[in-house]
Amino acid sequence: MTGIIVAFPKADVGKKIKTILVRSGFRVDGVCTTGAQVIQEANSLQDGVVVCSYRLPDMIYRELKEYLPAGFQMVTITSKDAWAENGDADVISLAQPLKVHELISTMEMVTYNLQRARKRRKQQPVKRSAEEQELIDKAKSILMSRNNMTEQEAHRYLQKTSMDNGTSFTETAQMILSMMDF
Repeated sequence: MTGIIVAFPKADVGKKIKTILVRSGFRVDGVCTTGAQVIQEANSLQDGVVVCSYRLPDMIYRELKEYLPAGFQMVTITSKDAWAENGDADVISLAQPLKVHELISTMEMVTYNLQRARKRRKQQPVKRSAEEQELIDKAKSILMSRNNMTEQEAHRYLQKTSMDNGTSFTETAQMILSMMDF
């Protein structure tokens, strides 16, 4: 589930936004009143959405965006005039006065896009260094010669052992090499 951080200079406004989001099925990880609090909260999450006002006591939204970890999206709630003067194409803006259905549909869209991006990252194959690949190849070679396995069988054995033991593929190859005294 995507983490959401709500940030407004007035804590009661942030709590109202949180209540709206929670009632609509979103998980809100924190309500903050300063940009520094948002950054601290965001560093404990992998990715997420920051719903904030245009200006916080210690920084404006643009500065906050620069300090956020990769994988975070920002939704600002501000007046149309302020956004027209200083808007950012990478940030979604909702106009004041805020309409609840606009907030909810925007959050659904943003969280859906973050979930899709997370899935794409997980589906990318793991990139191994040359050293790691060499360890794996040695382990496969040993399994092939000592147990009369094909390369596919050796690979599958490493894969299954890795999954059964809860270790990475490379760690499993290292264990096999250490058991065989290589």
